Amino acid sequence: MTHTLGRRAAVTAAAAVVLAGIVTAAGPASAATPGAPAACTPSVDVLPSLPGRSGGEARAFGANALVAGDSGRLPVYWTGPEHTPHAVPLPEGFQEGLVTDVNAKGLMVGSVTRTSDGATAAFTYRQGAAAVQLITAVSTRSGAANVNDAGHVVALDDGVAKEWVDGKVVRELPVPADAHPSARIVSVSGINKRGDIVGTAHSEYYDAANDETVSKTFPVVWPAGGGYPPYSLQIWNEGHWSWASYARDIDNNGRVVGYEHYGWRDDQQRTPALWKKPYDALPTSPGKVAGYKQLTLEAISPSTNVSVGTAMTFEEGFAQYTQAALWSGKGAPLALPHPAGADRYARSSARTVSDDDRVGGTYWDMSTVSGGPLVWNCASRQAYAPQG
Repeated sequence: MTHTLGRRAAVTAAAAVVLAGIVTAAGPASAATPGAPAACTPSVDVLPSLPGRSGGEARAFGANALVAGDSGRLPVYWTGPEHTPHAVPLPEGFQEGLVTDVNAKGLMVGSVTRTSDGATAAFTYRQGAAAVQLITAVSTRSGAANVNDAGHVVALDDGVAKEWVDGKVVRELPVPADAHPSARIVSVSGINKRGDIVGTAHSEYYDAANDETVSKTFPVVWPAGGGYPPYSLQIWNEGHWSWASYARDIDNNGRVVGYEHYGWRDDQQRTPALWKKPYDALPTSPGKVAGYKQLTLEAISPSTNVSVGTAMTFEEGFAQYTQAALWSGKGAPLALPHPAGADRYARSSARTVSDDDRVGGTYWDMSTVSGGPLVWNCASRQAYAPQG
């Protein structure tokens, strides 16, 4: 989901907490990195919640300081220098939702959820409108919408990946021809300025000859316009269900970010991954944030090659220590600070990043049992390497 100003970032990752004794609530400012505007002022803004709500995430940046995401599981957007929250109206029969992306022209997309059965539907919405426009079936396999500046919307519609323009389906996104016949698309997570789309597929089948179930979860890129077949991106490990590689975002140069997930009982690993065109090689990894054992990449800026995600350390299978992270595209990934006054065990996570050096995400303060959406302004100048 790439557009001129900013990005959402995806489906869930662990919320984030500072590693005890290694990082402080506000880290030291780092040297300027690529993507930081000369005039920006570093700050960490906690966005106000909707009345009666707490928690939530900043998922996307639009024009004129617009930020979008959720507030206490309700879809919301914020406007103006004070980040005034505005609820996106929920359709009848739905109780939760979130805005996952917004383009430079103010077109928002997201999903709404029916809590009785977990069924979702993707929607489009414009600022101030009386209602959202549902574009998919209501299904447990619908949702995860993204949009680019040309107004092309991508989402899952009852398990089928589709692309819309002006509310009409213009193409269905096929499974790559080299995938196993059991393969299906499980997520659509980004579209760039050109119209290249990224998502994730999964295949699973029983291999009778070896008496085993073979599983593979891998990223897919669909070139813009549909004139070329989709690419199955190479992954480090496959064959067993404990391994899975997820694509989370794509930038205007076709760079894809995501991570490899490994989970077997208490052994949990997350390895950040970067794929580059022409998509004929294994991904590379930028390494981890100092003091943390794992890292996911959740979003990449449209044009400045800055990625964000979550650094974490697992204990007994649980992400006990986590913190929002930023990678400039060079050197090691760095940590982003928590809001002033936050407990040293506060959790934070980064979900989206813009070309003007804003990062959106979420935090939770364990001492006050409260939290909410965050925006890091001039984020690359606040990123730092935790000191042991």
